[in-house]
Amino acid sequence: MATKTINTELLTKMFLAGAANLEAKKEFINELNVFPVPDGDTGTNMTLTIMSAAKEVSSLENPDMMTVSKAISSGSLRGARGNSGVILSQLLRGFTKEIREYKEIDAPILARACERARATAYKAVMKPKEGTILTVAKGVAQKAAEMAETTDDLEVFIPEVLKHAEYVLSKTPEMLPVLKEAGVVDSGGQGLLEVLNGAYDAFQGKEIDYSAIEASSGTTMVKPGAQAETDIKFGYCTEFIIMVEKEFTDKDETDFKAYLESIGDSIVCVADDDIVKIHVHTNDPGLAIQKALTYGQLSRMKIDNMREEHQEKLIRESEKLAAKQKEERKKEEPRKSVGFIAVSIGEGMNEIFRELGVDYIIEGGQTMNPSTEDMLTAIDEVNADHIFILPNNKNIILAANQAQMLTKDKDILVIPTKTVPQGITAIINYMPEADVDTNFETMNEEIKNVKTGQVTYAVRDTKIDDKEIHEGDIMGIGDAGILSVGQSVEATAKEMLAQLVDDDTELISLYYGQDILEEDAMRFAQEIEELYPDADVDAHSGGQPIYYYVLSVE
Repeated sequence: MATKTINTELLTKMFLAGAANLEAKKEFINELNVFPVPDGDTGTNMTLTIMSAAKEVSSLENPDMMTVSKAISSGSLRGARGNSGVILSQLLRGFTKEIREYKEIDAPILARACERARATAYKAVMKPKEGTILTVAKGVAQKAAEMAETTDDLEVFIPEVLKHAEYVLSKTPEMLPVLKEAGVVDSGGQGLLEVLNGAYDAFQGKEIDYSAIEASSGTTMVKPGAQAETDIKFGYCTEFIIMVEKEFTDKDETDFKAYLESIGDSIVCVADDDIVKIHVHTNDPGLAIQKALTYGQLSRMKIDNMREEHQEKLIRESEKLAAKQKEERKKEEPRKSVGFIAVSIGEGMNEIFRELGVDYIIEGGQTMNPSTEDMLTAIDEVNADHIFILPNNKNIILAANQAQMLTKDKDILVIPTKTVPQGITAIINYMPEADVDTNFETMNEEIKNVKTGQVTYAVRDTKIDDKEIHEGDIMGIGDAGILSVGQSVEATAKEMLAQLVDDDTELISLYYGQDILEEDAMRFAQEIEELYPDADVDAHSGGQPIYYYVLSVE
């Protein structure tokens, strides 16, 4: 018997199944991510985006098509992370705008919704690039329009659309040479296909495990409340983050939890991409640390004596009260004309932005892109009529633009800074005596004069721009792509600088990361100064993770 319509209940099941399937395939999609650099975050960004919407949908009671549509649109919009996440949120936004007025969806409505999804997503991207998730979305819309003219049976309609989407995805390597070189299809397009495949499974009545939706609602380091000394069996509250050097599998998580249970209690082990957050109460923190070191490097280690917990609790409560009073004083301050929000990647960088007058700093970067919701929170915190946002990463610009569109009571101006040095240059060139429009134009012009280089490591084997890259190789990444690849951080940085510096260069700035010692950075800066005696060279502690050096050439 033919199925000709989709009601609210079935649509809800299809959306949640699509989200669950994307969550299940997240790591696979991350592995496909080689464009523009092999940073492996497309699956993560898309999953965080759709899970934000799935959580809202799951909380609805007796929903109709309108409320489900609003939950999908609002949830994905606010949770959008990275370019792929923002584009996915726009696809969902366009789709739900078309269907929200109907009680049931038939083939013509479904076709129009697919086209509106495509149009909304293309409109959101300033320079749409074919061979990406956009191309797959366009293929879906085109095939849906064609099928709506030939059949009203969704059991025929949907599988044909999916078949064509898979075909379009298979052609993405022909559109983007970098995909062909790496031997992969587009990761964002694959992510979209996984959402559609999951939705089709639910349409067919297959049993879907929705537990991933709750599991992905957030990752929080939990510290239990204070206990009386007499009740404390394990004396030390131990917390740290493992920066895993290889995949932390389900078996790894199970084995590590079992080990922690053998030496303590109150255990929290949360795996999130390439980090694992750990909390345990134990009488021997060294044992937990030694075991953790077998999985990777450790960061943010914290060990508290539980028998001093009561005193610490009093201190924390006092600090909380002081912070509340400070916030109250802040609210009493008069609204100012101009404020600044910047995305930053390390405490040293944060301090530089603070000194330059930034009001609110959002922690984030290449491996964890702030969401639209993070941007809106920052905007709400800054008490100003006009607010400049410095995304400082090209993968965050779309989220900033989306926050701009959602803000009605303040004038939001997004300066499309793609790197932290561009952000620093933009705010340095802000002129308090000039009006907002003049400053917007000036800052946009000045960031064009900054050349940026970033020295980091590859997370997987690939081939980009005729460069063979292996996992663990050091990469020098310029504004236009990968400029150098090697085994030495300093040699790779020098090779990249040789392509950035010209006769007009006046200043070279080095921001060294958390893995670089100050004395090594100063020595390296001296070597750069000897190589380019006509340019001033300075070094600053950036404190950023992942990137050994961030370089600015002006």
